[in-house]
Amino acid sequence: MGWKRTAEPVLTRVPSVSRPDRHVPFKRKLMWTAGVLVLYFFLTNVALYGLGGQAQDLFGQFRSILAGGSGSVLQLGIGPIVTASIVLQLLGGADLLGLDMDEPRDQVLYQGLQKVLVVVMICLTGLPMVFAGGFLPADATLGQQLGIGTFGVQWLLFFQIFVGGILILYMDEIVSKWGVGSGVGLFIVAGVSQRVIGGLLTPAIGPRQPGIIPTWIGMATGSIPLEPLFNGGLETLLIGQGQIIALFTTLIIFGIVVYAESVRVEIPLSHAQVKGARGRFPVKLIYASVLPLIFVRALQANIQFLGLILNSQLNPMPAWLGVYTNNRAVAGLFYYLNPIQRPQDWMWWLSSTTADPQQVMIRTLIDMTFMIIGGAIFAIFWVETSDMGPEATARQIQNSGMQIPGFRRNPGVMKKVMERYVPAITVLGGALVGILAVLANMLGTIGGVSGTSLLLTVSITYKLYEEMAEEQLMEMHPIMREMFG
Repeated sequence: MGWKRTAEPVLTRVPSVSRPDRHVPFKRKLMWTAGVLVLYFFLTNVALYGLGGQAQDLFGQFRSILAGGSGSVLQLGIGPIVTASIVLQLLGGADLLGLDMDEPRDQVLYQGLQKVLVVVMICLTGLPMVFAGGFLPADATLGQQLGIGTFGVQWLLFFQIFVGGILILYMDEIVSKWGVGSGVGLFIVAGVSQRVIGGLLTPAIGPRQPGIIPTWIGMATGSIPLEPLFNGGLETLLIGQGQIIALFTTLIIFGIVVYAESVRVEIPLSHAQVKGARGRFPVKLIYASVLPLIFVRALQANIQFLGLILNSQLNPMPAWLGVYTNNRAVAGLFYYLNPIQRPQDWMWWLSSTTADPQQVMIRTLIDMTFMIIGGAIFAIFWVETSDMGPEATARQIQNSGMQIPGFRRNPGVMKKVMERYVPAITVLGGALVGILAVLANMLGTIGGVSGTSLLLTVSITYKLYEEMAEEQLMEMHPIMREMFG
C-alpha cells in the first residue's frame, strides 16, 4: 500500500528494544521482570515536580485497570498503550493497514506505528489534563521562583507525564521480549495485588479505611462499634465495613476464572509422518483470554475523561449531556455511560443522595449491555489480530507437521474444522467475562478494585504460572526447546 512506502523511513527508525538473538535463561528472564517491576513501583511514587495542591485523578475509578499512580510520573499509566492498541485493532479488523504479520518488514512497520500512536495518545490525554480544567494544578509560586510563570510550570508537568508515558511503553517492551509475560499484564497484576492486600491487612491507623481483618478484630473487641443486626448492623457487616459480600465475591471470581481456564474443547491431532505421535489442540472457554476487557474499560474511561474535559470547558454544560457533582456524573448522557463500580452505584436505597431508581436501572442495563457486546466484539478482534483465528490456527497446525485425524492435510479443510469451534467459543467467552466483570462490580471486591481488574489479575497470574512452568520445562529438557523453536 502507498502509505507503507511513505511511512517506512519514519516507522523503521523509531527506537525499539532489540529481541534476544539467542535463548534467554529462565533465571535471567525473572531478573528482567523483577527489575522492571521494581522500577514501576519506584516511578509510581515519584511525585510530579511543580504540582500545586492535590491532583484530581481523572481515571480514579479505572485506575486499577490503567495502572500508574495519580500525581506521579506515571500519571497516564498504560492508558495510551491500550488506546493505541484499540485503534490498531479497529484498523486491522477492517483490513485498512494492509500489513502481513508473517513478513518481518511489516512486523517492524506495525511496531513502529504502534509506538507513534502511543506518543499521539500521550499528547491527546496529557495535554488536557495539564492545560484544561486544572486537573493537575501548577504551583504558581514555583513559576515565579524559576521565572517561567504558571504556563511554564504547566509545560514542565506535561514533560514529566510525557517522559513517564514513554518509559512505561519501553518497560512493557522489555518485559515482552526479555522477561516473562507482558509488561501491561505485569503492571495490572502489581497494582491490583497491592490494593487487594491493602484491603485485607491495612491497620486501623489514621484516616485510612482499615482492612477487612483489622475491622473484624475491631468489631470483635468492641473498638469498632457495631449497631444491632436489624438496625443497620447486618448492612454494615455485609456491604459496609465488614465487607463480607466483597470477600465472598473476590473468592468466587478467583474460583470461576481458574475453572473457566481449565474448561476447553480439545481437537485431536496426529503427526503426518511420525506414526504414534499424537497431540491435542485446546480451545479454551475463555479463548481470547480476559485481556480484551482492558479495551472495553479503557474505551469507557476515555468517554468519562471526555465528559470531565467538556464539563470543565463548557460553562454551563447542557443538562442532557451531563450534570456533575465532585467530578462525578450524576445525570445526563455521561451518567448513563458511566459503568457501575460499587454496590452503592446501583443500590439506590443505600445511597446517601436521592437517586431515581429508574435511572439507576437504565444505567445498570447499559453497563451490562456495553460489557457483554463489547467483550464479544473485542474478543473477536483480539483473536483475529493475534493469529488465533481459524485460518491462522490451521496454518500453524499445517506448518508443525500435524493434521486432524480423518481429514485431509490441507489448511482449507482444517480451517473449516476450526470454524466449528473458535468463533462461537470466542463470542461466548467474551460475553461471559463481561457478565462476570459487571456482577463483581455490583457486589464489590476487596480493596475496592473493580471486577474487571480482579478478572484480569487472576487470568494474567494463571497464564504467568503456565508460562513459567513451560519455561522451566524447556530449561530441564533443551531438546524440547529446539523442537518448539
